[in-house]
Amino acid sequence: MLAAVRRFLVINPAPGRWQFAVRAAICMAVPVLVGWLLGDTGAGLIAVIGGFTSLYGSGRPYRNRAGYLATIAVCFATAVALGDWAAAIPWLGLVTITAIAMVAVLVCHALGVGPPGAFMFVLGCAAGTATAATHLPPWHIGLLVLAGGAFSWVVHMLGALWELLLGEQRGRGKHGPEIRAVAAARTAVERYRSSCDNTDRHLAAKALHHAWTTLVNYQPTHVKPDAVVDRLRVENLHLHRVFGAIVNGAPLPASPPAENSARLPLGRPGNAALLRRALTPGSESMRVTLRVGVAVALSGVTALLFTADHSYWAMAAAVLVLYQGFDWSRTVQRGAERMVGTLLGLGLAAAILAWQPQGWWLVAVVAVLQFAIEMFVVRNYTIAVTFITPLALTIAAGGRPVADLGHFLVTRGLDTVIGCVIALLVYWVALRRHGPAPLNAALARTVAATRRTDVHLQAGAVASAPARAARRDLQLSALALLETYQAAIGGSAVQRAEAERLWPTVATTEQDAYRMLAACWVREHPENS
Repeated sequence: MLAAVRRFLVINPAPGRWQFAVRAAICMAVPVLVGWLLGDTGAGLIAVIGGFTSLYGSGRPYRNRAGYLATIAVCFATAVALGDWAAAIPWLGLVTITAIAMVAVLVCHALGVGPPGAFMFVLGCAAGTATAATHLPPWHIGLLVLAGGAFSWVVHMLGALWELLLGEQRGRGKHGPEIRAVAAARTAVERYRSSCDNTDRHLAAKALHHAWTTLVNYQPTHVKPDAVVDRLRVENLHLHRVFGAIVNGAPLPASPPAENSARLPLGRPGNAALLRRALTPGSESMRVTLRVGVAVALSGVTALLFTADHSYWAMAAAVLVLYQGFDWSRTVQRGAERMVGTLLGLGLAAAILAWQPQGWWLVAVVAVLQFAIEMFVVRNYTIAVTFITPLALTIAAGGRPVADLGHFLVTRGLDTVIGCVIALLVYWVALRRHGPAPLNAALARTVAATRRTDVHLQAGAVASAPARAARRDLQLSALALLETYQAAIGGSAVQRAEAERLWPTVATTEQDAYRMLAACWVREHPENS
């Protein structure tokens, strides 16, 4: 209990957030400003939903980020337009939000779309069912959201221009994200080298894999890599060798050699392959998606029965609690943070909505709230929700007076409690059904991946395309194994007991996987072993 209370109060370190927060605040405030200047503040607040595009894509190479953010913006526009289209009939709105929630969660979970992930798409669709710009048809609302997303795209790409100008002076050009990814991998490997801790080994493996994803998957396939990317790939390859030597207790390699890019490891599987895996019955992505679908539907029906009002707030709360696929402990913590933060935020929302800011004041309120959200969302989620609540309600109000402010705030608070409680109940029931099966399955997948890789090692063909794919899949399985174990430790009593019993097997299997990967490196590069 004391540990849970401490988590509400702790302020986690989050260096470098202010740049992200400023960018998000600009992307949210400018659509409101433009709407006000054009005489339609409500339309500007609808365009703000597209501004949430700015929350995605940080850390990706700029060329990849351009297409990624364009896709995000189109998805936001589609979700909001569908929500507005379905708003006239309550049950149709409920079905539409549930369907979009399931699709968004499945795709985002499968492709590893980080926070805010699927949640913002569901919130956008749900907000579309209660849009303030009711004088506009759905297609027009979708275009407004797309305009907000397009502005966010431009702001993101200004970062590329800035880094290009600044980077040319420092000799690194337009590759700031790639350089930072390799630097993070270097730091993680050095930390593991100093500690030899299992957790640090896992974090180093994740950082190395993220760097390869940045240097391989996020690079254009039809363009030859330039000298900077080639150099970073070689350095990251060297970090892999250092990591493998530490795992095996072998001497560390001296320095990064010159490499042929054709011999470099693969990044993660393509999006199509990841989606196929996610659609496999029993996959973690499918389990999370089904939990979200049931919780969202039940939350919507319950909210309609109890509040006789728009149920989107309860449905969005249910998605927020479940969409990341946390273990039971962290899911309960997230639900509690959402409820406490919302109740605190309702007080701030009451003050703002009673004030009824207009014009420049409304622009400033939206900017300050979004800035505060991004400064605290990593440091302390409860505090962040305290600002998320008034921002969402300010957008929902559309810059107009709220007829019955007390009823409006009470129903939003009740909707939040309904969504969070139902989400936790759905998760609790799902835990009772699954038992220890996910951890056993993860062990089986890792052992099978190790054996497949060993076939190539024994044949001496570790550099062939099938061998490289097997090695990549083995690394992914090893990463997923420890994450599944950690989820089981935070799960039900049965899962926790089984995880503790299986820990020696998990540790041995993970170590065998990394030793197999290291052996493949040695076989492929005997001159550097």
